[in-house]
Amino acid sequence: MKRELQGKILDILSACVDMTIATMGPDGAPHATVVSFVHDGLLIYFGCAAGSQKATDIARDPRVSITVTPPYANWMEIKGLSMSGTAAPVTTEGEIGKAGKLMLDRFEMLSSMPIFDEASVRLFRVKPQIVSILDYTKGFGHTDVVRVGADDIAQTHETMRHHWLLAQKPQGAGKP
Repeated sequence: MKRELQGKILDILSACVDMTIATMGPDGAPHATVVSFVHDGLLIYFGCAAGSQKATDIARDPRVSITVTPPYANWMEIKGLSMSGTAAPVTTEGEIGKAGKLMLDRFEMLSSMPIFDEASVRLFRVKPQIVSILDYTKGFGHTDVVRVGADDIAQTHETMRHHWLLAQKPQGAGKP
């Protein structure tokens, strides 16, 4: 993915605090809800009740769709993202700590809330696979559609920032 488009995605994610996430219900019907989120590069984190329909749907089928749109004054300024990807529960202490810090930094009100019981709240990570970048400043309905690969995530993931160098190795470097 071009760095320019990565930058646009990150700018839009940073300008939003809520997203709509759609999961697939047991009967195949979509279920869309709004949740607050944080992101570490292209990885998106959100929490929800462990017994919620979102958590139950993701346990059965990890495919999700997400939309975000920052505030705008008129239609010709609309920017937003539509993404499809997979969601998975965050289970390692290191990643839980990292996502938790991102949430505390973005949502200060969390520091004054009671500590959540681990059994009642589930933290999820979403890895986007396809992103549609909506940008009306380039014309009504203008979109750029990009595939997101592991290298794209590594290039933007704060805790893996050094991995961007891997994409710039000279040909043949590092091969056995």
